[in-house]
Amino acid sequence: MLTQIRPEPSALDRAGYVPPSLLPLVAAIECGEPLEPVVLSVIRKLGFDSFMYGASASTNPTQESKSYVFTTLPRKWVALYDERAYIEVDPRVRHGITSSTPMIWDWTTEAGKNPLIDAFLADAEAHGVASGIAFGLHGSSVKLALLALNSADRYLSRTRRNEIACHLGDILLLGVYFHEIFMKNVVAKGIAPRSQGYPLSERETQCLLLAAHGLTSHDIAQRLSLAERTVQFHFDGIRSKLNAANRQEAIAKAVEAGQIAV
Repeated sequence: MLTQIRPEPSALDRAGYVPPSLLPLVAAIECGEPLEPVVLSVIRKLGFDSFMYGASASTNPTQESKSYVFTTLPRKWVALYDERAYIEVDPRVRHGITSSTPMIWDWTTEAGKNPLIDAFLADAEAHGVASGIAFGLHGSSVKLALLALNSADRYLSRTRRNEIACHLGDILLLGVYFHEIFMKNVVAKGIAPRSQGYPLSERETQCLLLAAHGLTSHDIAQRLSLAERTVQFHFDGIRSKLNAANRQEAIAKAVEAGQIAV
């Protein structure tokens, strides 16, 4: 499920401001060093425990998108998130779809809204994601990219919220730099998502079977009581796992492999 990045050495445009906290990341890119240890070092200096970047992107604007994930979180959590279709209720995703503004969150802001969100929060906390900041990134070849810095602390004190606010410029620039690195070194080069070859989740199988029977994304959203954009996210994941260029190819591959029966 994870995408590891070791970019080829490349010079970044330093004409703009690079905060001191991001200089190690820029140096790693220019030297072609692995990014995982550098990213962890950067976010820990900002007071966070883990990092997650997810994108629905395509190699060019005319192609259908696939799902990519880079995270320092355990594989077990990534698999559980996929298995339980938490993308449908994750408050960070819902915010990122509609806004590029940063979302600072904890149990105080998100718990108690509905049982599904509470279940997500409980599982997330058990894997070290109990609060943090998240924001969306948008562009011509990406439908949505979401960057999240996470903390294992359930509640953010006023002092901690002020600290995050003070580091907000560095955090947003981290998102901009990482997004550019990922798009150039993974998506633009046609590197397959690490989820390729993984089994479809129950929800993905359900969506693909409905599509095989002629339902559109709008129809499927209505049938499953989901937002249409969430259905599109599921198809991004389906295309990634099946290495399919489009929905029709995904259906054909799933039928051939016996994953769905039409």
